[in-house]
Amino acid sequence: MKKVLIQNNEQLELVREEIRVSSLFSHPNLLPLLDHAIIAIKPTQEGSWNHEAYLLFPVHLDGTLLDNSNAMKAKKEFFSTSDVLQIFRQLCAGLKHMHGLVPPYAHNDVKPGNVLLTRRKGQAPLAILMDFGSARPARKQIRSRSEALQLQEWASEHCSAPFRAPELWDCPSDADIDERTDIWSLGCTLYAIMYGVSPFEYALGESGGSLQLAIINAQIKWPAGPKPPYPEALHQFVTWMLQPQAAVRPQIDDIIIHVDKLISKFSQ
Repeated sequence: MKKVLIQNNEQLELVREEIRVSSLFSHPNLLPLLDHAIIAIKPTQEGSWNHEAYLLFPVHLDGTLLDNSNAMKAKKEFFSTSDVLQIFRQLCAGLKHMHGLVPPYAHNDVKPGNVLLTRRKGQAPLAILMDFGSARPARKQIRSRSEALQLQEWASEHCSAPFRAPELWDCPSDADIDERTDIWSLGCTLYAIMYGVSPFEYALGESGGSLQLAIINAQIKWPAGPKPPYPEALHQFVTWMLQPQAAVRPQIDDIIIHVDKLISKFSQ
């Protein structure tokens, strides 16, 4: 149960939008909204009425990919190459559903904290993408400086910084934004399935380091991984998604074709 305290009309609209958007999706790798209620609460003093929203979702007891990664990091454990690819493949399937709607929707906050895992005996974990509070129609035409700044401001509130695409940090005054902002976040998430952090979080720990600069220049560092290490093909796959120019970044269908090839190659 997700409970949201609503104190103004803007917050009320955001919750209504999340409910509306959640009801657009129906896919095994997207967390379904089972039921919801918005209740008006009497003010204690002479204030205006507040609201509480209750959103009901299925429970997944094994927690998020972030929880699992943190627990594994503490034990110096890593997902197998096969599990990495299978988890990632499921996220791709969920995103394909969103990107395939008319109009296409972007999730806008793909990250390990928004992926639920359920461990299964003898097979890779079940992965489910959740939290559609930032999901919006993906395609935006930016035609002025003020529109660009507006988008950047929106992104700074809705898209987690270490997973945010370069065009949302520094948007040109003439740009066509599309669902490939999610592909950038997906590439960061694949890296995080392998190594437990975003590819750019190292910049936060460096003196004089800048997360924004690291992202805009796509400066990826590869940490020590499991022994034997992950195949080089996985690193190339991440790099392919993390192209700073959105126009040359692959679309979700391209990624699914490629991940399926990698699965057949590395899942023997």
